[in-house]
Amino acid sequence: MAKGNQDSKTDPRGMLLQGKVALVTGGSLGIGTAIVLDFASQGADVAFTYRRHEDEARQIATQVEGMGRRALPLKADVSSFDDAQSLVDEVVEKLGGLDILVNNAGMNWDGVIWKMTEEQWDRVISVDLKGCFNYIRAVAPIFREQASGKIVNITSINGLRGKFGQSNYAAAKGGVIALTKTVARELGRSSVNVNAVAPGLIETPMVKEAPQKVRDMALAEIVLGRLGQPEEVASVVTFLCSEGARHITGEVITVDGGQYL
Repeated sequence: MAKGNQDSKTDPRGMLLQGKVALVTGGSLGIGTAIVLDFASQGADVAFTYRRHEDEARQIATQVEGMGRRALPLKADVSSFDDAQSLVDEVVEKLGGLDILVNNAGMNWDGVIWKMTEEQWDRVISVDLKGCFNYIRAVAPIFREQASGKIVNITSINGLRGKFGQSNYAAAKGGVIALTKTVARELGRSSVNVNAVAPGLIETPMVKEAPQKVRDMALAEIVLGRLGQPEEVASVVTFLCSEGARHITGEVITVDGGQYL
């Protein structure tokens, strides 16, 4: 699989996204960064959002440009409906169009249900679920008019199974799955593919800082016996956004080493 500093000529996949324009929410860290860099390595120009990590966003943009592609880092709160509309317009204006949307931005704010506050519930639902709606709503008219487009929503295996202490997160990610299937039906006649990718525990910077007990519990569930890498999620997203996946829609693909089994 291609990484950000890898010459795409050595990648057996070829140039899967040559000439495409993509927008990735939450692209400044972890899985989002891996998606941005993999897209660029496959020939796409990439706009991506960030909220707090401006320095990281600039570094990622430099890497994208180093691969000969255009980068457009944009600061945004994905929970804002109005910001999503104006941001998508800006991407189209500055990069000349839009072919791909990846809803990756998300957060968690854990707590057992009898202690969870309204603020915890509302914030996670606003970012993880409403954020997906905001950007799908913004790109849908564009994709319908051009009769093409790819949308990939990043959900979680905990949206499929639930997780102790994560009622807000699991509910949001479960909602993302239902949203994916519904929008796949609604946009299918416009030749727009809409799918979801559900990672298990992936070795992002946040996970690396997690208590060893948490990591050990996850490892005990994973059939392959190791945590996933962000690039392993990114390569699946890239495939779903390529012409090789043109007859796949409404699907939820787990990337979890068998953790959900």
